[in-house]
Amino acid sequence: MNTFHVKKGDEVVILAGTEKGKRGKIIAVQTKKSRAIVEGCQMIKRHMRKSQQHPNGAIIEREGTIHISNLMLASKFDARAAKRGAAPAKTEQS
Repeated sequence: MNTFHVKKGDEVVILAGTEKGKRGKIIAVQTKKSRAIVEGCQMIKRHMRKSQQHPNGAIIEREGTIHISNLMLASKFDARAAKRGAAPAKTEQS
């Protein structure tokens, strides 16, 4: 089994991609694919079939996955920013 530098419940900063600089909490980690789902980031639209929960069907938005290598623990990121003399990144609240 793979071990990663992040786990479910950790607050992380996204280092690369379209969501670069955003912060969020990890909802789930997919170890076989080396990817994680971060709360409020990488939102994708999902077409849902008719069901009891969605009687007419629906288009819902949910979080997509981000590769583990593009994530860093927020505490380490802030420590690195302080060491470099820059202000730490702002926490995004939705």
